[in-house]
Amino acid sequence: MHEYLIINNILLPSNKKQIEIQMTKAEVVNEISQRTGVEKAVVQETVESFFQVVSGSLVQGENVYFRGFGSFIVQRRAEKIARNISKNTQLTIPAHNIPKFKPAKTFTEKVKNS
Repeated sequence: MHEYLIINNILLPSNKKQIEIQMTKAEVVNEISQRTGVEKAVVQETVESFFQVVSGSLVQGENVYFRGFGSFIVQRRAEKIARNISKNTQLTIPAHNIPKFKPAKTFTEKVKNS
């Protein structure tokens, strides 16, 4: 007997331990457009503007917080020594900043319980 999962009104076999389901930016734009009735072009421009604002803030060293969703933060990585095994040499990787997303506790709980 086969088990099936229903995700977004699609019947999927659940014989795999992990089913990878992804949503592209175009699908997000389409979903928002359908839910709000706003034209896709306007939603596309809004989504692009959102990404520009978040990435611009992170480049300037500012964190971006969304209560109940999560935070886009700048994390500082310390300098470290790495090894190139094939050449048997050491490299110094300088200290640098990386972007990081930290989900809110309530959001994490919702995902866990879904």
